[in-house]
Amino acid sequence: MSYLAEALAARGHKVLVAARPMSVLQGLLADSTSVIFVPFVIKSRFDRKAIRHLKSIVEEHQIEVINAQSSKDRYITIFARMFYGVRALLFHTRRQYPLSAGGFLQNSFYVKGTDKIILISHELKRIFIKKGYPDKHLKVIHNGIPVSRYNQWNEQDVVELKQLYGIQTGDLVVGSISRLKRHEQLIWAIKDLAMPNVKVLLVGVKEGHFDTLCTELGITNQVIYAGEVVPEKVLNYYKLLTVNILPSITDGFGLVLLESMAMGCPVVATRFGGILDVVQHKENGLLFDDGDYHQLAVHIKSVLYDLDLRNALIQKGFVTIQTFTMNNTTRNYETFFEEQIASALTRLKG
Repeated sequence: MSYLAEALAARGHKVLVAARPMSVLQGLLADSTSVIFVPFVIKSRFDRKAIRHLKSIVEEHQIEVINAQSSKDRYITIFARMFYGVRALLFHTRRQYPLSAGGFLQNSFYVKGTDKIILISHELKRIFIKKGYPDKHLKVIHNGIPVSRYNQWNEQDVVELKQLYGIQTGDLVVGSISRLKRHEQLIWAIKDLAMPNVKVLLVGVKEGHFDTLCTELGITNQVIYAGEVVPEKVLNYYKLLTVNILPSITDGFGLVLLESMAMGCPVVATRFGGILDVVQHKENGLLFDDGDYHQLAVHIKSVLYDLDLRNALIQKGFVTIQTFTMNNTTRNYETFFEEQIASALTRLKG
């Protein structure tokens, strides 16, 4: 969201970001001179105070487009249009598997209450269609990462991390860089791999989280818990890995996949959702079926020991990141919003 806001503002648009004060999003935009941050608190899906606040923001800044990003946002923006006379075009962006998108009444509420729903991958769109959303109401715009983001690492930090975690040149390190997303599959795969020399690095997982499971499975591999890492430092951790695992069934896209590819770290991910928009099996990564930790173990072993495969995946990964750039994402959003505004004006004139 911060990437998109900054990029749209850089293209000359007036951009406001309304979010909780002291939130991560506010921190990411703290140094921005082009994006207007508006402290905005939503206590519930039916928060009248928040709805009135939204209306005042729209009117004061003459906002043409509202793009809601989270569950509470989605409700209050629709109520603002239905009952409070807010006239801005309304789009919802959905980024993950729709846990709250099933059922005729809720689907109708979201569809009738919005001008369009934006999905961040074609696979996510297919999931929404299966849940009853009309194809014509859905628009796919892929996520992207600014090219400058990939420069946020340095060799000295990597050296210091290797010293901190006892990682030596030539060590085989299997890891995952994300918050908890069915990581137990990785632990089971390590058991199946039966290679005690392989080190496991978990970034975004608190210390000791899988210790009990590892003991029960008899795993003697070194498991390193890096805990939470600030975005500005996280790219250094990909440089510690021989292979990066994303065992998720909630990702609508998977920016960590692009980060991993950019850092020259091959990826193995679940054959699910928006991951399939990024990873093509045996081309720029490997895919495994959710729950099949035997298959995951086979893929991990392939990447660890088949150097030709590993290098091929890395090279194709470098090509992949050139497609999913923030420039492309911003242009697609800009074009889409401008087309929707023009279409709305035509309807009004008619």
